[in-house]
Amino acid sequence: MINIETITFNPYQENTYILFDDKKNCAIIDPGMHTPQEEQQLESFINTNELKPQLLLNTHCHIDHVLGNHFVYEKWGLKPLFHEGEIPVLIAVQNYAPQMGFRYDPSPIPEEFLIDEQKLLIGDHTLHCILAPGHSPAHLCFYNAEQDFLIGGDVLFRNSIGRTDLPGGNHETLLEAIKKNIYTLPNKTIVYPGHGPTTTIAYEKETNPFIRG
Repeated sequence: MINIETITFNPYQENTYILFDDKKNCAIIDPGMHTPQEEQQLESFINTNELKPQLLLNTHCHIDHVLGNHFVYEKWGLKPLFHEGEIPVLIAVQNYAPQMGFRYDPSPIPEEFLIDEQKLLIGDHTLHCILAPGHSPAHLCFYNAEQDFLIGGDVLFRNSIGRTDLPGGNHETLLEAIKKNIYTLPNKTIVYPGHGPTTTIAYEKETNPFIRG
């Protein structure tokens, strides 16, 4: 079984996820820590639970989702994995982070990149990469079919969707991605978004004001 811990970091109230199995294998997704105190909070959870970080994943590379990449790399030697189309988004963070008042140690660049439909392992459990662009150029979601959950990043929120007015965003592209790639998941799928509370595919199909099922 995969356990999911949610820790909310930085002024954007970004959800960082720690996924771990019964054998303590662990994946860190979208580390958003921006202060030493937040870094300590993440490290303390991992150490207290005796977890073994094996993967660092980014759904996409906007600033609030990559602030902790450097810390995770320094602490556990993990380079982030994300889609190659997010490279310009990541590079841009170095330029605008100081203007926004963020202390930002540049994220390492991956040696390999993720692609749509790629499978990732946490111990014996599989995460499926689902490409869902529109909020950012090459946004990925991570789906586990065994337990029907989706680490959704900033694609689909409870009664909302990701903003599309940032560089590389496109409203129609996002709606099409949700329709074809997200709403085709089982209705009972729990969505763990990049901000705010969890939701389900069924609930969003019925109530989301931006896109109904």
